[in-house]
Amino acid sequence: MTTTTSVMRSEIAQQPDALRATLDALLPLTPEIAALGRETRQVLFIARGSSDNAAVYGSYLIQAHCGRLATLASPSIATTYGAKVDLSGVLAVAISQSGRTEEIVDTMAWAADCGARTIGITNGADSPLTRAADIAMVTRAGSEHAVPATKTYTTQLAALAVLALGLGAELDRAELQAVPDAIDQVLARPGDDVDAIAERLVGVQGAVVSGRGMAFSTALEAALKLKEACYLHAMGLSYADLLHGPIAVVDRFTPALLTAANSGPTLAGTVALAERVSAAGAPVYAIGGGSALAGACDLCVPMPDLPEWLAPIGLIVPAQLVTERLARRLGYDPDSPRGLGKVTQT
Repeated sequence: MTTTTSVMRSEIAQQPDALRATLDALLPLTPEIAALGRETRQVLFIARGSSDNAAVYGSYLIQAHCGRLATLASPSIATTYGAKVDLSGVLAVAISQSGRTEEIVDTMAWAADCGARTIGITNGADSPLTRAADIAMVTRAGSEHAVPATKTYTTQLAALAVLALGLGAELDRAELQAVPDAIDQVLARPGDDVDAIAERLVGVQGAVVSGRGMAFSTALEAALKLKEACYLHAMGLSYADLLHGPIAVVDRFTPALLTAANSGPTLAGTVALAERVSAAGAPVYAIGGGSALAGACDLCVPMPDLPEWLAPIGLIVPAQLVTERLARRLGYDPDSPRGLGKVTQT
């Protein structure tokens, strides 16, 4: 195993500054977002990959705090079937790290042609997505060279939090502006618990990654990271879906990695799931969830007390660190997973 710092690890460390720059750039756009909000009544998210996981967060956030229906698009309806759908009154939000994924750009153009107003969230300034959107929310992650998305993902989450504020969520902007400092705290910790979880995942063929509500997006993104960088068969599931059958695969050879905010309506259910998994003899690890979840798990990475609506921005960081550490422990290059490139065309 090499001891050289990976590009992925360096980019993980850049997230607090990237988040600060992104918030400074995007918070002034809330009046423009509010104006589009007055013309629309529901939100349609258009994304793939990590951006699609960010859209899951956006969907929960908009529905829970803005009182609007929010759904995830099926881009093939536009690009493969060429269907015409009445999207009047819809705000189509396309999310793409590069802003150059043709399917996403084409689907946003299709949505506009069907009557939607459009917002593009991207790290790609002067990209096709920014040029086509009614409002371009350009994140300030800077260049990202490792294939697994880290700072481009967390800045997307920050952009979605700004979107929610612009659409009328009665949430505290100061809490959002405090997030970069919370991420600094996560990165400043010694990391023994991250190393311990990564070490216990060595030799494991599969894992279940679970959360619910706002944290569901974190479970999906953490599972994707483990798949693409560590080649681990990781399933990202809501714990509600997990209980409907897939929990049968959790055993002493297939651990569960659970994630939750330190407080909120889904925490009790996450703790109950941890207790059930542990009683079945399976290893159970956690990110966040405070002392309640830590007490029900074998290992837990503690998190600062971010409010639930912002917790996913912090929760994903230890999962990124576990992924990078595990990939290197297994002898893989986390910066360049096999068969993957930085921009994927579908």
